[in-house]
Amino acid sequence: MLVAEDGRRGEPVDQVIVLTGFRPDLSFLSEIRLGLDERLSAPVALAPLIDPNVHSCGTVYPHGVRELSHPEEGAYLAGMKSYGRAPTFLAMTGYEQVRSIAAALAGDHEAAERVELTLPETGVCGGAGLFDGPETRGEDTDGGCCGTGGC
Repeated sequence: MLVAEDGRRGEPVDQVIVLTGFRPDLSFLSEIRLGLDERLSAPVALAPLIDPNVHSCGTVYPHGVRELSHPEEGAYLAGMKSYGRAPTFLAMTGYEQVRSIAAALAGDHEAAERVELTLPETGVCGGAGLFDGPETRGEDTDGGCCGTGGC
């Protein structure tokens, strides 16, 4: 049985899978030219925008093909893999990444460069998924921001 820090007990489980740390396995891409930041293992142009020492998920602006490009033409990392070891990834950002990459691959460079995602000022990184519940809606909580201290 799992017990939360506050003493709540969960339902009995057969197996617990613990996922700790962030280090993407890019070994399957070893034959292509990637431009990765040495600390975050993220695309070089994206790394300074997502560095968890400077940014939380609430301060990373939507980005696309320009920040995700590599020296290998037509190679892009999207989603959580694009963030390397940074824990600030948001699924909504990943959707915008894929939209931008798909537009570039289709030859629509204007659409690829256009940002079509507007993130809300608050509420995008409540940590445990409880940020939009009635008890916390509209309030600044200590629920965390993608594992860092508040947005």
